[in-house]
This record gives sequence, structure tokens and C-alpha cells, in this order.
Amino acid sequence: MSIRITALTDADTADGGAGATSRRLAWLASRDAGIPVGSAFLRLHTSPGRDHLAELELAVHPAERRAATGTRLLDAAVAAARTDGRRCVTAQAEAGSAGDGFLAARGFRTVLTLLYTRLPLARVDVAALRERAGRPRPGYRLESWDGIVPDDLAATFTASRRAMDDMPMDDSDHGTVVWDEDRVRAAARAVERRGEHLHTVAAVAEADGSIAGFTELVVPGDGRGDAQHYGTGVLPEHRGRGLARWMKEVAILQARERHPRLDGLLTDTAASNTPMRAVNDALGYLPRHTSLMYQLDL
Repeated sequence: MSIRITALTDADTADGGAGATSRRLAWLASRDAGIPVGSAFLRLHTSPGRDHLAELELAVHPAERRAATGTRLLDAAVAAARTDGRRCVTAQAEAGSAGDGFLAARGFRTVLTLLYTRLPLARVDVAALRERAGRPRPGYRLESWDGIVPDDLAATFTASRRAMDDMPMDDSDHGTVVWDEDRVRAAARAVERRGEHLHTVAAVAEADGSIAGFTELVVPGDGRGDAQHYGTGVLPEHRGRGLARWMKEVAILQARERHPRLDGLLTDTAASNTPMRAVNDALGYLPRHTSLMYQLDL
């Protein structure tokens, strides 16, 4: 029985509306009878600094593998990336999975290893965490907010986003995310539109009132299950003072107090990012799985 590959219309964008930073293409693999057996999605980034990049998600039903379905979906996505003038295509696969072997056999190379960890909130020593979080950090104070950054902090929070520019990305052609105040607010609105809650904790330098670092946590709308850490970063000139751990300590305490039905907090970190791994280990985050980022240079 033959497999048909059909290009689909996908209106999905990175922020769900105006100011989108990407667009997405989609393909469906199906049998003659119309039964779907696989799919591929290609996100084409459009923002300055990342408009050379395409990100691929590809899946084939286990019973339908080894019949060239994945290869045909991949060929369609790679051809579209080339037509659009992209420099590379990236994809992720869990280490040791079928996708891991598939990508490696088709010319993709491993460019980054990501470690996924989880903090079980029931195991947190709240008293010890509160004691440590309450210790003063000379020259700094903490601010926190929900959703969109307050207007009086918008400019300095936007400027602090460059703390993520030098995060370890190994050999991946990740590009640079360029932030302005509109994009910062749009990202927060996107979380809100999904019905989720964005909580931010920031370290402020008392000398000039500028934000030295931040950590973000996205909580499911019903406050249950696991929340997801987004960005955590400290500007280079403020590193080495324990600010990342301090901010995360307070974020954990706030999550427990404000969302008592949460089970855990999820995060992912580059294997080569030893400072952030040390912070997570000290806070009790436990390994879940390892994912590999693959890249095909076009």
C-alpha cells in the first residue's frame, strides 16, 4: 500500500499573531485509505539573527517505520528549507531513540547535548530553602512580577535579555535572539493566551536600578502537574555572585506557595553549561532524560 505526502496549511506562529517571529510548514503522510501514519513540521524563523534557521519536528507511527515514510517527509522538509534560503535545519531526538538513529543515518550531525531534569516539589526542604533565599546579597535586591513586565522595568529587563546570548550552544548554528520591548511583551502575552501563568524573578543592581539577571517559570493554567522553567540568565558583569541560584530559590518558593497543587518544575540545560548544571544539582533537580540536537547544513 502506497504512502502519500500532503503539504498542509498551518497558521501556527511563534507568538500567535502580529509580531510573529516564525512561520511553520507542515506535511502529512497517509495511506491510500487516508489513514495518517506520520507528520513533519518545519519552523522557519523570521526574526533578525535567526532567519537562517529552520527547526524540524518529524514523527512516524512505530508500526509504519522502515518503509521510507520518514525519509520522504524529511526530503519534503529539507527541500522547503533550501527553497526558502535556509542555512541549516535542526532537529532533536532523545538519545538512543529511533529518531536518534534516523537523523544520524541521514547526514545530520550532533551539535548539542541537552540534559532534562525535574525538581519534585514534595521533596523540597522548604525551611532550608527559605533560610538560604533570605540571606542578603550585598548590592542586589529581588523583584518579581506576573505576566507582562511592569512599565518601569521594561527597558532594563529587555536589556538584560542579552544574558542569554553567550549560553553554551556548542556547535549548533543557533543564531542570536534580538529582543526589544515589543517582543518581550509579545512573549508574555503568548503565554497568557495559552491560559498559562508566567512568573518572573529578577535580580536588580542597587547601584543603578538595572536588572542584572532573571529567571522565568511558566505554570499550567490549572496550577497542576509540572511547571516549566524558561530562560534563566545573569549578565556577564554580575556573574560569580550566586544570583542565578538566589533567583531560582525564590522562584521555587513562590511556586510552592502560590500553586500548592504543582508536582514539579522542569528544566533543560546544555551538558556543557556547567555553572547552570551546578545550580540545578544544588537545588535538587533530578535527571529525566538526555536529548541530542542534530543539524543538517544546507
